[in-house]
Amino acid sequence: MKSGLSFLLAARQCEIRELERLAETGTLVNLVSRFTHALQSERGASNLCLAPGGQRFASQLQEHVAQSCASEAAVRAHFEQLDIVGSCMPNGARLFSRIAVVLHALESLPELRLRVAARTLPLAEATAAYARLIANLLAVVFEAADSAGDPEVSRALIAMFNFMQGKEFAGQERAFAAAVFASGRVEPASRQHWQHLIDTQQGCFQLFLDFSDPAILAVEHASHDPEALAEIERLRRIGLYPSPRREVDAALSQAWYEACTRRIDGMQAVEAALALNLRRVCAREIERAQEGLRDQRALMDSLEQHEGDVPAAMPGRYGPHLERSILGMVQEQSRRLQAMSDELDTVRAALNDRKVVERAKGLLMAHRQLSEDEAHKVLRTMAMNQNRRLVDVAEAVLTMADVLPGRSH
Repeated sequence: MKSGLSFLLAARQCEIRELERLAETGTLVNLVSRFTHALQSERGASNLCLAPGGQRFASQLQEHVAQSCASEAAVRAHFEQLDIVGSCMPNGARLFSRIAVVLHALESLPELRLRVAARTLPLAEATAAYARLIANLLAVVFEAADSAGDPEVSRALIAMFNFMQGKEFAGQERAFAAAVFASGRVEPASRQHWQHLIDTQQGCFQLFLDFSDPAILAVEHASHDPEALAEIERLRRIGLYPSPRREVDAALSQAWYEACTRRIDGMQAVEAALALNLRRVCAREIERAQEGLRDQRALMDSLEQHEGDVPAAMPGRYGPHLERSILGMVQEQSRRLQAMSDELDTVRAALNDRKVVERAKGLLMAHRQLSEDEAHKVLRTMAMNQNRRLVDVAEAVLTMADVLPGRSH
């Protein structure tokens, strides 16, 4: 007959297997991070190539494409190694669905590159295409963070996801504002969207700061380029507060792009540190769980030896000392699991905002027959027009789920 201690032992073994799966997920997140950075750099080079006089950047673009292809191959190879038949990982359905979307989106990447190289694609369209692909990759990281059942691993994943998300918004700001400067005019709608990109990335970076340990924060601080940051702030003021005639110097576009690129390139060191920290956290938590498993096994060995000394007429009697040991272990396990559950609830509350936005997007897609991009644009426009946070607008949409009109047929 299995004892309670046997089930405690099984619980520890399950915990270790779960942590090992999280460690594997951490490897995937690291590869996705590298690929995302490569695509962001490729997008930046594409913007230069598609701008007036951009032919001279063709060789630079090809270098970035080659780096992206290498990173893509590493991600695809890891996808191939995932157990999609016997896997029972938490959140596996959503994670695998996101991976399927990524693989589908990657099919259009060669054609996108050909059109960029031939300079037959509008700059805004190319930027949006890269942004959609990167958003799909970030969704994989989000699902990995949402599936983590260990609070320490969850903290590391949330910090990494929010930094990557903030970095992507910084890349979008780079492309958008460069086009605004190049046009020589700043329209009110452009100012509004520009400010939205700034606010959104700042929100992401604040969550990154909230969930990062001192070592990561030190790396982040060291990555700052004071001159580049000062130039970005100077140019933001010019763009967001132009002259009454809304005119800006088009020559500032290049200065803006270069300063932003220095800032974004510096962020790669932080992403690398976050990936390394994720691996260390997983290894540390696995070692802790294995140590607990060794302690429990040692106690079971003691019980087995003791049972040999107990008379047959006294089954189940282990003596006061061992009974206290068993009770203490059961209570300790219960307290530890409850504490982990409470901490995990607190940590994962940071993911709720994105979930609310995703639900609101899904609602709009269903009721108004919109694409995902169109639904997100509707929410973003509402947030900007009402001067509210995106998540607040999303919550308002969800509360009106029963009265949202569908598209007439």
